[in-house]
Amino acid sequence: MLGDANHLPVCGVWVDEQGHAHVSLATEAGERTEALAEFHPFAWLRERPAELPPHAELAALTGDGLYPFLVHTRTAPAHEALLKQVGAAGYDVLRPLECQFLLQKRRRLYDGLRFHQLRRCQLDIETAAAGEDHFSDPAQPGDRVRAIGLRFGDRTELLELAADTDDAERDLLQALNARLAAEDPDTIEGHNLFKFDLDYLRVRGKRLKVPCAWGRFGQKASFRNSRLKLAERWLDFPRCDVPGRAVVDTFLLAQLYDISSRELTAYGLKDLARHFGITTEEAEERTYLPGAQIQRAFHADRERFRAYLRDDLRETAGLGDLLLPTYFEQVKAFPTTLQEAALRGTSTKVDLLFLEEYYHRRAAIPGPVEVATFEGGFSRSFQEGVFRDVMHFDVASLYPSLLLSMGRNPRSDAQGVFIPLLRQLRDYRLKYKALARTEPDPELRAEYAARQASFKILINSFYGYLGFSGARFGDGELAAEVTRRGRELLQALIEEFGKHDCTILEADTDGIYLASARWFAAPEELLAKVVGILPAGIELEYDGSYRAMFCYKAKNYALYDGEKVTIRGSALRSRGIEPYLKRLGDQLIRHLLGAGAESPLALAEEYRRRIAARAAEVRELAKSENLGQSAEAYEKFVAGGGKPRRAAAEAALQLTPRPRLGDRVAYFIAPKQKGMTADWQRARPVELFNAATAPYDPDYYLAKLDDWLERYGPFLGHKPTPAQGELF
Repeated sequence: MLGDANHLPVCGVWVDEQGHAHVSLATEAGERTEALAEFHPFAWLRERPAELPPHAELAALTGDGLYPFLVHTRTAPAHEALLKQVGAAGYDVLRPLECQFLLQKRRRLYDGLRFHQLRRCQLDIETAAAGEDHFSDPAQPGDRVRAIGLRFGDRTELLELAADTDDAERDLLQALNARLAAEDPDTIEGHNLFKFDLDYLRVRGKRLKVPCAWGRFGQKASFRNSRLKLAERWLDFPRCDVPGRAVVDTFLLAQLYDISSRELTAYGLKDLARHFGITTEEAEERTYLPGAQIQRAFHADRERFRAYLRDDLRETAGLGDLLLPTYFEQVKAFPTTLQEAALRGTSTKVDLLFLEEYYHRRAAIPGPVEVATFEGGFSRSFQEGVFRDVMHFDVASLYPSLLLSMGRNPRSDAQGVFIPLLRQLRDYRLKYKALARTEPDPELRAEYAARQASFKILINSFYGYLGFSGARFGDGELAAEVTRRGRELLQALIEEFGKHDCTILEADTDGIYLASARWFAAPEELLAKVVGILPAGIELEYDGSYRAMFCYKAKNYALYDGEKVTIRGSALRSRGIEPYLKRLGDQLIRHLLGAGAESPLALAEEYRRRIAARAAEVRELAKSENLGQSAEAYEKFVAGGGKPRRAAAEAALQLTPRPRLGDRVAYFIAPKQKGMTADWQRARPVELFNAATAPYDPDYYLAKLDDWLERYGPFLGHKPTPAQGELF
C-alpha cells in the first residue's frame, strides 16, 4: 500500500475531494511522516447501472443478498455522481471515505502503537465579554479569545492575547495554527470542545479572516451540525472534523461512559476530575476561579489565571487518560477512525467487521432487517432493606457464550462469518484478560486491561447487534432464543444458590447479588459448589464482596465495599433530582450502609425551616434536565397542539440565547397564580430568579420534602403523618 513505509503504523488518514488517500505514519523515532496511498471509493448496488463513469469497475457478487453488485470508481467526484445517478434506494455505502480506505486495505489505526505513544494535545480557551451583562459571545465584535491553553504530554503552552484589539486576537489565532502544525498531534482533546471551544474559535476566525488550519496535510477543519444518541436522549452539537487528526470531547466521552456505569451525577470538568480522583476534594494545588472572576483575573492576577488554565488542561488530560484508551483499542479492531469510534454506536462498529469480510470475499450483502420486539433478560429484586455480607457473582459474557455454544449464525449471514468472528474476538479477550492479571509492567498491564475491556464491549455487542432493528445481519428470532436460555440459566443459578444458605437480593440478566454470613469469607468455595449445574462453555465468576447493600427496588440499589459507595438506578441517583433531595438521598444511603454519615432526618428538618423562611438558595432547589427537543422544535410542537407541556422546555423558551437539544436547563417553580398551577406553567430558569420579584414557591418544595420522607423515612424508622409537620 505504502511501499517501503507499509510497515509503519497509520496515525491518521484523510481522503481528499479527488479521492486520494493521505496518510500520517508513525516513524520508529516517534515522529510523524506523510504518504499518499492509492484508494478507489466503492459502493454496493441493487442493480446493474445503465451507465458507468469512465474507469469505473463493476463486479457481480456471489450469493443472494439485496446488493449483488460492487462498484469502484477512480475518484470521489465520480463516486458521488454515480450514487446520485443510482438514487438512494439503489445503493448501500460506507461513510466516511476514510473508513472505506481502512476497510479496503484491511488496515487499522495505531496498530503496533501503545497508548502512551499517541501524540495527544489538550486544548482549552478562555474568553472575554466586552460588558458584564452577558456571557462571552463570539458573534459580538468586542468579545474575544483571551487565552488558548495547549498541553502536549507533560508540557503546557499558554498563548495569550497581547492587547484588546482585532490584530492581537488575529495573531493569537494564527499562533494556534502554527503550534498545531509544529507539534502535529494525533488527537485534539478538550472538555465541551465541540459546543464551546472549537465553535468559538471558528466564529472568531471567520470574523477575523483567520482559517481554522488545524489539520494535517495543510488542511482546514470543517464543521457541520450533528447529533449523538446517549441512551434514551439525543444531544445536538456542532461537529468539527480535522483532517488526519481525531477531535476528542471528554464531555461526550463521560456521558457515553455513564450509559453503562450510571454513577456520574454531573458532567462538568471539575466535577468529573473530583469523581475520578484526578483532583482530590482537599487538593490545595488546584486553582479555582468562578466564571465571573476569570476575566478580571486575566488583568489583575495573571499568574492565578494561568494556574487555573493549566489545571483545566491537566484535568482534561486526566479524563482522556481514563476514558480514551477503550476507543484507542477499538480502532485497532475496527476499520474506523478514533473520532468515529467515539461518536458511533457499537452496532455500527460490529457492522464494519461483517462488511469488511463480505467486501473481500466479493459476496452480496443483505439489506436491513426488521426485528420484532422480544422478551429481554431476567431481572428481579428479591428483598428490600439493608443487608450485610454481600457477594456478587456473574456469568462471564453470558449472551456471547450462549451464542457460541449454540453455534448459529444469523439467518442473513450467507457467508457464515458471525460465529467465527465472535469466537476469535472472545479468544483475544481471554488472552488479554489473562495478561492484564499477570503482566508485571504496570503500563502494559493497564494497556492489556483496556484492550480486554474493549473486546468485552465488542463481543457483548454481537448479541445487541442481532436484536437491532435495521442491522444488515440482525436476527430477532436468534436474539430471542439467546435471552430465553439466559433467563432459564439465571433462574437455575438462583435456585442453586438458595440451597446453600444464601439470601438472594437482586438478579439482573447475567448477575446475582446475594447475602451469606456463612460464605462471605470463602466465596470461591461457594462458587465451586454451584458451577456444576452450568452447561459446557458457560462460566460463572465471583465478582466482588461488599460490607453492605441497600435494596430499594428492582435495578435500584447501593453497595458499600468498606471504602466506596456505588449507587445504581435512577430512583436513587438521578441527575434530574433537586439538589436538596439529592443531598438527603446521598446522606441516607451512606448512613444506612454504615459509611459514616449521620441520619438525614436532622438535615431534612433544617431544609424544612430554611425553605419555609425562603432562606434556601434557589440552586439548592432548582431541578436540572437535558432538553429532549430544541427550544424551536418544542415551540412548533406546542403551536401544533402538542402535549404534554414540559417544564424544562418552557424554561428554555425564556432564555436568550436559547439552549440547544441536549443542553441542560436548571429551573425553579414559582408560586401559584390564578390559572397557573401546573409545573410547566410556573417553571422559570434560575437565571431569572429574584427573591423579591420572581421567587420560588416554598409550599411546592416542602411538599417534595414530605414525599421524600414518605418514601425513605421508613428505612430510618420515621413514620410520616398525612400532614407532615415537625419531624420529631
